[in-house]
Amino acid sequence: MTEEILSTQQYDVFRHFLAEACGIVLGENKHYLVTSRLNRLTKEFSFPTISAMLDTLALGTNKQLKERIIDAMTTNETSWFRDTYPYEIMRHELLPHFAKKKPSALRIWSAACSTGQEAYSISMTIAEYQMANPGALSTFVEIVGTDISPTVLKIAREAVYDEINIIRGLSEERRNRYLVKENEKWKMRDAIKAPARFAELNLLNSYSLLGKFDIIFCRNVLIYFSTESKTDILNRMAQILNPGGFLILGGSESPTGYSPAYEMVRYKQGVIYRLKDTW
Repeated sequence: MTEEILSTQQYDVFRHFLAEACGIVLGENKHYLVTSRLNRLTKEFSFPTISAMLDTLALGTNKQLKERIIDAMTTNETSWFRDTYPYEIMRHELLPHFAKKKPSALRIWSAACSTGQEAYSISMTIAEYQMANPGALSTFVEIVGTDISPTVLKIAREAVYDEINIIRGLSEERRNRYLVKENEKWKMRDAIKAPARFAELNLLNSYSLLGKFDIIFCRNVLIYFSTESKTDILNRMAQILNPGGFLILGGSESPTGYSPAYEMVRYKQGVIYRLKDTW
């Protein structure tokens, strides 16, 4: 099999495919990265060249190929308690807020959840709040993790991680408290795993089956979408937030200029966004 350099025309066609399939917008400077990842997939699927593989992709008959290509093009970058401050805001500000409101249920969406570290970090944060404040938050808790990739969702559902994935952001104390070592891997304990469920979802598609949420984590995701898609995603997320619900974005992301549905809330730990009362 011969490694092939993607032509400018092929790259433009592929960029269009990826934008249509999952909303990811590739810049012109990603040509080499895309070529490298597609060449690896030609070996995996035993295609002689990228051209042959893209011809098959264009037919739309090979679902597995399409899924693997999207997998390869999404970074799936994740870690435990990534950036720290969202979880500090949850523990010290949001969970006390909802404890006072005493809702019948507290529902949290981890959008683009990758292999589950964000959803389980949320679950750990809630467990720690409940341990520190017995009886304060006795409501039913559900954490919904979604991702476009069946590959990462399988890992999230199994909640079994190798040593390399465990050390990224997870302290030794939390590791020993919330996971158990089995056959050189670490398995999430049932108490942390139980509140979380996972489902396949393209953020460009409908959210209507997800239900309503009190908190949405959509971190370091919007940067990959076009302006139009960002506006659409943020507006539709507003529609499934309960009144006064919160949106937590990545540190470099903001709804400003894309959606009028949110107002900024500053805490000492950082900035998040709340659904406006008038939305």
